[in-house]
Amino acid sequence: MENFHNRLKQDPSSAGHYHPITRINRQFNHIFQQMGFEVADGPEIENEWYNFDALNIPADHPARDMWDTFWLKDPDRTASLLRTHTSPVQVRYMEEHEAPVRIIAPGKIFRNEATDATHEAQPFQIEGLVIDKGITLAHLRTVLTRAMKELFHSQLKFRFRPSYFPFTEPSVEMDLSCFACQGSGCGMCKRTGWIEMLGAGMVHPEVLNNVGLDPEKWQGFAFGAGTDRLAMFKYGLDDIRLLYNGDLRVVNQF
Repeated sequence: MENFHNRLKQDPSSAGHYHPITRINRQFNHIFQQMGFEVADGPEIENEWYNFDALNIPADHPARDMWDTFWLKDPDRTASLLRTHTSPVQVRYMEEHEAPVRIIAPGKIFRNEATDATHEAQPFQIEGLVIDKGITLAHLRTVLTRAMKELFHSQLKFRFRPSYFPFTEPSVEMDLSCFACQGSGCGMCKRTGWIEMLGAGMVHPEVLNNVGLDPEKWQGFAFGAGTDRLAMFKYGLDDIRLLYNGDLRVVNQF
C-alpha cells in the first residue's frame, strides 16, 4: 500500500481515469441539472407496453422495424425484451409523477444489429423530457443549443431539420458540423459537412393520453442522443469500437 501511495504522488494519473462514456454522462447530467432537470432511471428488461405501445408504436406499426429488438422468452409477458431506447423511462416517470416534468434518462440500450465503426449492439443513450404548459419547439431548440454549446465548449455550427419519430410530432434531428473536417466534407460526415447527433420533437398527443395527461392542457418535448456518438464527436474518435475494446490507451488519454 505504501508503494502505491508513493507511486501515486509521483504520477497522479496512475489513480485511474474515467471512461469517455462516463465523462460524457457526468458532464451531460451536470449541464441539465443546472437547468433544473432530474436524473431518472428504469429497468433494462422491459415489456412491449413501455418500450413500444405507450410510445405510439403498436404491434402493427411499421416503425417497429426501426428498432432491431432482442426478444426474450417470457411466458408471463411481463418482461419480454431488452429495451431498445431509454424512452420507457419517460413513460414510467410520467405515470408515477404529476406534471410538470423535467428529466433526463441516461442508460444502456440494446439493439440486435451488427457492430461496425458507427454501430454497437449495446450502446449508451441519454434522453430528455419536458412536460409543462405552453411548451413549444422554441423551448426545445433553446435547451438543446445551450446543452451542446456547454458540452463541446466550441463554436460548432448546428442545424435542425425535419424528421420522423412515432412518439413526437413534429419531429426534428439536430446535426453538428463535422469535427474532422470543420464542415468542408470528408469520409466521416459522408461528404456532407454535418454529423447527425440526436433526434427530438414535441411529445405526441397519443403518448400523453397513454400516461393520463390531457394534451389540450399539457405539452412537452423529448430528445434522445447516443452517448457513444457524443463521446466520439467530443474526443475525435473515428470508430465506436474503440470505446469497448478494453484498450487502456484510449481511456488513459482522458
